[in-house]
Amino acid sequence: MQESFVNIWRHAAAYSVYKSTPMTWMISIVRNHALDILRRPGLETAQLDPSLIEALQDQSAGPMDRLLKSNEAAALARCLQQLDGNQRQSIMLAFYYGLTHAELAKHLRQPLGTVKSWIRRGLQRLRKCLTI
Repeated sequence: MQESFVNIWRHAAAYSVYKSTPMTWMISIVRNHALDILRRPGLETAQLDPSLIEALQDQSAGPMDRLLKSNEAAALARCLQQLDGNQRQSIMLAFYYGLTHAELAKHLRQPLGTVKSWIRRGLQRLRKCLTI
């Protein structure tokens, strides 16, 4: 990896904004360098202990998971914009700040039943919008 970054640094003047984005250019350099290493004759591969491999695996979301989550977030944002202001505000306060129905009613200075109705109807509309 370090060799790839040194290579990027040394050839930075050769980068052309008209050919690709900087990230694409750097990724191609790193990829090509990795392929060169793999193609070298007599490449020795180390045998790793399976328990070590499991310990080193990254448990965070991969690129596909992040893409799906970003698509879901965009859909949720679109659907939230379709809600009435009171419904949207109540749901967001409950979700982001963890307010209970009673705390929402006090915060919004509205009757408890009204706040519960806003949340229930808003969640119904969100569910319908997200399943389409």
